[in-house]
Amino acid sequence: MIPVDEALDKILSHAQPLGFEKVSILDALGRSIAEDIFAKRNIPPLDNSAMDGYALKSEDVRQASQDHPVRLVVIEDLPAGFISTKTVERGKAIRIMTGAPIPKGADTVVPVEVTKKEDRLVLIFKGTGIGENIRKSGEDVKQGDRVISKGDIVRPAEVGMLASVGRSFVSVYQRPLVAILCTGDELVDVDGDLDGVKIISSNSYTLGAQVKDCGAIPLQLGIAKDRKEEIEEKLRQGIRTDVLISSAGVSVGDYDFVKDVMKQLGMEMVFWKVAMRPGQPLAFGTIGGKPVFGLPGNPVSSMVSFEEFVRPSLLKMMGCRHIFRPIVEAIIKEEIKKMAGRRYFVRGFVSFEKNQYVVTTTGEQGSGILRSMVRANGLIVIPEDQEIVRAGEKVKVQLLDNTL
Repeated sequence: MIPVDEALDKILSHAQPLGFEKVSILDALGRSIAEDIFAKRNIPPLDNSAMDGYALKSEDVRQASQDHPVRLVVIEDLPAGFISTKTVERGKAIRIMTGAPIPKGADTVVPVEVTKKEDRLVLIFKGTGIGENIRKSGEDVKQGDRVISKGDIVRPAEVGMLASVGRSFVSVYQRPLVAILCTGDELVDVDGDLDGVKIISSNSYTLGAQVKDCGAIPLQLGIAKDRKEEIEEKLRQGIRTDVLISSAGVSVGDYDFVKDVMKQLGMEMVFWKVAMRPGQPLAFGTIGGKPVFGLPGNPVSSMVSFEEFVRPSLLKMMGCRHIFRPIVEAIIKEEIKKMAGRRYFVRGFVSFEKNQYVVTTTGEQGSGILRSMVRANGLIVIPEDQEIVRAGEKVKVQLLDNTL
């Protein structure tokens, strides 16, 4: 049995980024970009108007006021998307729309709200200074700027920037294909015949959802009965993927065959058992260099093990720079006792009260009580050497979602 940090280090040392693929920028949403993106031109390319109004010379309207408006001759209406061939001289103005390039000779834009149109004239009731209401060429991005860096996650803003610099396709890291196998004579699929003593294989779906949640692709191998030949047949299908996950069958029971079958398939065992609760009976190794996880069968143990070890591995394989969940400090509202020598991950609900985070447990903490995970938005992390946490003390909480 090894410590949590050592187990994580060993696992991450075997998780390497996958190759690249080119996708459309909308399909890149949520993916880790695999190249630096540079601007080929200024954005905006030309000085342009920040609003609807009149482009003119600021010196013409320096004295303009509500009581003494300045009258200018309007020589053109300029919509966005067109460049004027005319030059603005003293006493002249061009009606301009938002985004239209600033005409030659003009050095300011007066908003339409402080003007009044009279035939071919415009009355200006308030002056503006040089450069006001003008968006300068390159004020957003200058030619040659690196606008997105390799390893960044593509969000809607990045999609917009990719479009702005003329990239309709972009290279992103590939998403791992993750095979999921659940084992046990007692298991049936969600639509299966419960037959009184059978239980639904919820792990097939929680693990599949966890894989999807971090951006990878789940491949359900189904359920294998507690027979070596059936487990082997399913696992042989799974080792063709990028990552293989099994749930149950890695403990020390008479029918826990998964570890033995994995070894027969060539798995190099890196470790078995981690000093944590829940999730102690966890096996990790590689087959042909590909990560293989033998997770516990209890629903909460399986989910917590995935959170602590599988999720960061998959994110690293997808080229992500930030692979760990956020951790906050919170005041715990109740006392927790634990066994020394193991790191505990206690399901909790975090909220923000009186300018600080507070956390409570979500009830019974048995490794089979899935409802405690449904109620949780964080895991209270209690170190190995600590045996009691008293109400009112600060604890570290690993956040599980974005509810905060």
